[in-house]
Amino acid sequence: MTLPSLFLAHGAPDLPYSPTPARAFTENLGAQYPGLRAILVISAHWEARLPTIGTAPAPETIYDFGGFDDRLYSLTYPARTSPPVIAEVAAALDAAGIAHAKDPDRGYDHGVWIPLLLAFPKADVPVIQLSLRRGASAAENYAMGQALAPLRDKGVLIVGSGATVHNLRQIAREGTPAPDWARTFDDWIVSGVATGDTDRLLGFPTEAQGARQAHPTPEHLMPLYVALGAGGGRGRALHRSFSWGSIGMTSFAFGEPETAAA
Repeated sequence: MTLPSLFLAHGAPDLPYSPTPARAFTENLGAQYPGLRAILVISAHWEARLPTIGTAPAPETIYDFGGFDDRLYSLTYPARTSPPVIAEVAAALDAAGIAHAKDPDRGYDHGVWIPLLLAFPKADVPVIQLSLRRGASAAENYAMGQALAPLRDKGVLIVGSGATVHNLRQIAREGTPAPDWARTFDDWIVSGVATGDTDRLLGFPTEAQGARQAHPTPEHLMPLYVALGAGGGRGRALHRSFSWGSIGMTSFAFGEPETAAA
């Protein structure tokens, strides 16, 4: 069975202790994907000169944030990697002519372990992280997703982890309604995904109204393009909400049977 690819909003690091709709959604997600061989995560929080595969056998949990609930710093995600799957990721990139590197020391950043801790709390599925290439465009990340797509037929769940809206300069108290500009951009993403209008989505940031306000820097949206490419360019929103006012928590599945047929 071919797995979909996913884009998950990982939100702020306090998501495990946040009584929000996004937390409840993420906690219920993993049960929909039993029997996974591995999970491949592309997180907004790892950019490198080349797309880089983390190859540590048991990556450490990285606390790449500060000023949050003390309980967060005692959480760990003790998943392991999988040498055969790492080799398949490398082979898929090679087949597409995408130069890449490996990092034997890299741990899991919070874009990986925060959502997986909620969705797959047993940490019993191998997890491999692949970095973004620093400065890569939406189109380049889409192409990387296309290169990774064959892994979906091999029991590997491809997950992009970021946010549909990510403006930390305009965050507000949790529960504050999202501003109009944030909702407008989130709607732009959702409509493009639902209609399969890949060309329009790949026009980010120049084609999207409010793109610079929604993403003062683009790294939190780039994992969506990897998931979009891996899933064939059409999908559906699994969940929609906002956190801290200006963090878009919309999550997607791409390449499900019904969306592929459509």
